[in-house]
Amino acid sequence: MMDQARSAFSNLFGGEPMSYTRFSLARQVDGDNSHVEMKLAVDEEESADNNMRTSVTKPKRFNGRIFCGAFAVIIFFLIGFMIGYLGYCKRVEPKVNCDTMAEAAADNGEKAYPEQEADDTIPEPPRLYWEDLRNMLSGKLSTIDFLNTIKQLNQDIYVPREAGSPKDESLGYFIENKFSEFKLNKVWRDEHYIKIQVKGSAQNSVTLMSGPDGKMAYLVENPEGYVAYSKATTVTGKLIHANFGTKKDFEDLKSPVNGSLVIVRAGKITFAEKVANAESLNAIGVLIYMDKTKYPIVKADVPFFGHAHLGTGDPYTPGFPSFNHTQFPPSQSSGLPNIPVQTISRQGAEMLFGNMVGECPVSWRTDSSCRMQSAENHYVMLTVNNMLKEIKIRNIFGVIKGFEEPDRYVVVGAQRDAWGPGVAKSSVGTALLLELARTFSDMVLNGGFKPIRSIIFASWSAGDFGAVGATEWLEGYLASLHLKAFTYINLDKAVIGTNNFKVSASPLLYKLIEKTMQNVRHPVNLKFLYQDSNWVSKVEKFSFDNAAFPFLAYSGIPAVSFCFCEDNDYPYLNTNMDTLEMLTQSVPQLNALMRVAAEVAGQFMIKLTYDIELDLDYEMYNNKLLSYMRDLNQFRADIKEMGLSLQWLYSARGDFFRATSKLTADFHNAEKTNRFIMREINNRIMKVEYHFLSPYVSPKDSPFRHIFWGSGSHTLSALLEHLKLRQKNNGAFNDTLFRNQLALATWTIQGAANALAGDIWDIDNAF
Repeated sequence: MMDQARSAFSNLFGGEPMSYTRFSLARQVDGDNSHVEMKLAVDEEESADNNMRTSVTKPKRFNGRIFCGAFAVIIFFLIGFMIGYLGYCKRVEPKVNCDTMAEAAADNGEKAYPEQEADDTIPEPPRLYWEDLRNMLSGKLSTIDFLNTIKQLNQDIYVPREAGSPKDESLGYFIENKFSEFKLNKVWRDEHYIKIQVKGSAQNSVTLMSGPDGKMAYLVENPEGYVAYSKATTVTGKLIHANFGTKKDFEDLKSPVNGSLVIVRAGKITFAEKVANAESLNAIGVLIYMDKTKYPIVKADVPFFGHAHLGTGDPYTPGFPSFNHTQFPPSQSSGLPNIPVQTISRQGAEMLFGNMVGECPVSWRTDSSCRMQSAENHYVMLTVNNMLKEIKIRNIFGVIKGFEEPDRYVVVGAQRDAWGPGVAKSSVGTALLLELARTFSDMVLNGGFKPIRSIIFASWSAGDFGAVGATEWLEGYLASLHLKAFTYINLDKAVIGTNNFKVSASPLLYKLIEKTMQNVRHPVNLKFLYQDSNWVSKVEKFSFDNAAFPFLAYSGIPAVSFCFCEDNDYPYLNTNMDTLEMLTQSVPQLNALMRVAAEVAGQFMIKLTYDIELDLDYEMYNNKLLSYMRDLNQFRADIKEMGLSLQWLYSARGDFFRATSKLTADFHNAEKTNRFIMREINNRIMKVEYHFLSPYVSPKDSPFRHIFWGSGSHTLSALLEHLKLRQKNNGAFNDTLFRNQLALATWTIQGAANALAGDIWDIDNAF
């Protein structure tokens, strides 16, 4: 038997039979002391037949190689057990801490089971679902006193806060400290050096001139308000009323405005558009006033402010950022006016009407004092002495970083500066910004909310001068922002009324907006905000004055802006009466409406940062393209006469439709738990808007390159307007320009389709 055992060990370790040592303890027969006898087993076996005796033996001790072998077997067993166990943990939803159990198993040398160890481990918090997050958001917002926040923002130390002023800077530091207090992941600022226009040392004036030689002068007003970026000069001429100053208003006039000053009502379109329309017809100056019918302000001498730059950002660094180290040669935006512009009080306008003749049309629905044009031998002299001023502005930022994709973010922003108190203009939006930052930080730190993507909170300066702060930020990071920022939510003027809920947005966000309106109730009538299935047709186009406009039209980032408002404009915007007292008189339920506005924005933020798939409905652009093709098809005969065809434009639209269908199929077939695949799909989705920026025009010369929402000859609307000229006035139609417009529009749409299709080998077209 001993030989067999030795042979087995020998074969196990690949060696020769080994000898071992035996210790024996034997007592002498005569009672002498015992002695220890040590023999090699080989020797003992040789003499076994000759010397047999009774002995007591101690347990045998294996040599080092046997011990190491046995130890290795045990280690291999434990490693195999842990690998198998951890693999099991990855395949099931973990209810206990697998690592802790594996360590326990290693320490005890025993197999650990989840049932046995559950009481000794800390379970992971369960994933929060949409209802959980929505209720958490609503509950936290319901405890906030938004009016108190507005009061903090409108303390004397922060009012008035014109861009770049010490009070604007102080409010910026206050917001920066608040972001830090809320424990956002990072708080920072960026600085820009911009040029704005302010009132000069000499007063602006509006003067009546009369008499055969026009030498009798009567000062009507030295306005307290002004229009930034007006040309500084003096002009004299007849005065003609052009209603709101829209293109149609000018077309309907019976008297030409060539060589005359124009007076227009505030509203409907921006100051810059009114001025551009007047200048295009060779008017020499523009006066703007607020009539009592549209702006029912009791005081007739209220001054007001605006700007005349047909664009956004610093007009003296068009298309590039206003950083201090920028060393471009002097340039200016083509959107700056070449004529003087001035606001005038209603009282001053009525004095001018007293020297004019011809009643205004009833269809204008304006004050009875309104008159159409200057009486004979009566003129108006306008003097503007505005001057340029270089200032430093600061944008303030804070971020809640995403837990899985921190390099993808939604931006939430509000204007901080204002001419005058600016409660409705900037304090409402800034209060919403601060409270949303506080709420979402609390949800992350204490509520278990773990957004996949990041949320950036931005406080912009110089918004009153045409979204300057926001635009300069976009220009400064033009090459990268469209790859990272996928939505902008604008909070400016979110509550200036009660009855209506209005939205301006990219089509990519329509589905998200609709779902949100179906979840949120109006605080007054308690009805859901979603009341009209045809609400999309009522979505308003972004105006130049909306800070969301440059995000969409310049950077190709989907944007949304919304407000609770009335049918008429809020009368105190851009005046020195934009106070909390006036706003609460107009909107008695201001606090409740701000809470609901915060809930709308908050639900946008949760949906966009928490869902695996980006909640951007790229298929909505199929409808926009189809609608455009219908409009263009009306001119098919004209296009055929020029020897052109719409075939390639139809083909590009078809390719875009097929690309969206393929992307939808890719999403449905994708493994939702595969983060790499989902990120690739989301990358394709978030670039849809960007690829509608025309690559054939310069951001410097035509900054708003979006073919749907931008401005310039490259846009689809400009192409249609050009075609209409061929029917109205063939002499004004430019055949070469139109051919370029059609070709470049076609290739922009085709490029968007190709980008959406994915990899180059997946693109299938006939070009």
